[in-house]
Amino acid sequence: MNWANRLTVARFFLTIGFVVAMIADWPYARTAALLLFIVASITDYLDGWVARKFSMQTPFGALMDPLVDKIMTAAAFICLIPLGAIPAWVAVVIISREFVITGLRLLASNQGKVLAAESIGKHKTGWQIATIIFFLLGFAAREWFPALFQKQSVEMWVRGGEIFCLSAAVGLTLYSGVSYLWRHRDVIRVE
Repeated sequence: MNWANRLTVARFFLTIGFVVAMIADWPYARTAALLLFIVASITDYLDGWVARKFSMQTPFGALMDPLVDKIMTAAAFICLIPLGAIPAWVAVVIISREFVITGLRLLASNQGKVLAAESIGKHKTGWQIATIIFFLLGFAAREWFPALFQKQSVEMWVRGGEIFCLSAAVGLTLYSGVSYLWRHRDVIRVE
């Protein structure tokens, strides 16, 4: 197994650790979750860079890298629901988009076509990761500075930032999904 694939596998295990930290009730668990998610996000960038730079692209990496990315972001959005950070419909929209696009790529593959990722999809993923990190930073800051977050003005600013990030992430998710489906509508054949 090459280094790019090792980074992908590491991201999967970091995601498991992240989920454990998100559901844990020990002190500074959210801080641990934030750190694990940041490291996992860095491996997301690094595995692709390593694979391209050192010509380490493999079928394993082509399949597992995007799959582990989806697992990482889906797990994070799902874990934010019981904490009251995001409504469940947001996670449903984001995860549904990933299933639909994955299904479209499978249909294309059965037709002998390869549908490459597009730049808007990369921006979507970037915003999703930034949104998750913003929420996790808020939870970690509340662990370290609880008195600060008792001030209504601080909580209001943080909540405004969360709404902005979430709106951008959901908007880009919907836009990228619909535009990708539209551009590749010839793949969908209703018989």
